[in-house]
Amino acid sequence: MSALSIPSVGLSTGYQIPQFGFGTYKIAPEDCVDAVKYALDLGIRHIDTAQMYHNEAEVGRAIEESGIPRDEIFLTTKLNNDKHLPEDARKSFRQSLEDLRTDYVDLFLIHWPLPTLYGGDFVQTWRTLLEFQYDKTARTVGVSNFQINHLERLIAETGVTPAVNQVEIHPQFPNNELRAFHGKHSIVTEAWSPLARGNVLGEEKVVAAAKRLGKTPAQVVLRWGIERGDVLFPKSVHPERIKENLDIFDFQLDAQAKADLDSLDKGEAGRSGSHPGHASPSSRGHPSPAIPGDASGDISAITPGGSHRFCLSVYLLFGYPESGGTREKYRDAGTLTL
Repeated sequence: MSALSIPSVGLSTGYQIPQFGFGTYKIAPEDCVDAVKYALDLGIRHIDTAQMYHNEAEVGRAIEESGIPRDEIFLTTKLNNDKHLPEDARKSFRQSLEDLRTDYVDLFLIHWPLPTLYGGDFVQTWRTLLEFQYDKTARTVGVSNFQINHLERLIAETGVTPAVNQVEIHPQFPNNELRAFHGKHSIVTEAWSPLARGNVLGEEKVVAAAKRLGKTPAQVVLRWGIERGDVLFPKSVHPERIKENLDIFDFQLDAQAKADLDSLDKGEAGRSGSHPGHASPSSRGHPSPAIPGDASGDISAITPGGSHRFCLSVYLLFGYPESGGTREKYRDAGTLTL
């Protein structure tokens, strides 16, 4: 399949983003080069990575070794959660460009809003990203995992609307209210976890639609996202799966399939990741639910002012499983602050 057969979506900055790309979340560095090169060989021209994925260098190497001109590839990366302070953001962005072997990225995103950290000031982080757009080292800047109240604040305080918001979307969590807000403000919706971490693939209605349409459950679910107008970038390290995921542009869902997939909406219960309003930072992956205070359990949490601080709840296990059931007792032994 040629790259030209994949539709594109217009961004408010005037650029075009391919509607289908290749994601690299949780792809180990040793697997990343071959996976990205295979995706590019198939005709995919949109690669999504992030500082917290720890594979930017491998993505950069794969693009360079592919021989495909840089200006034919749409490249996205994202700011790590412990780099929200302006100078940290600038330094980490320069490092991303170096690791990716490029002098610009097509899209740079704030990965998470982190409203309970940095004094809740994600606006200063947004202003810093705008610097990169103004000097064209990032052709477009946007956000990821921002909710309506976060977006409203950015717009009100800076007058600049993010071109993109990358959020969790799939049939079990279609995020319709947020998508409607995007539509009113010309924000392109990118959908992470479009297959709901595989949880949606065994749904009876999905399986039935796939059988009727002569496609796999994954292809049906991905097609649902494409027909809604979302930008998708499923990930896999298996060549046959990467190819299968891409093979969704030769059919359309029928009315029954659309209605059936729409009916799978579970509201908040369908969310498979963390809620962006209650997340603490982690440099190793998507945030875990916040715990009281600003404790995150991760030493990468950095508070405003640059001090390194984390709280670790220490639990002592005592007692042993006894006949008739297990009795494991835990006692909070205190909080350690560094």
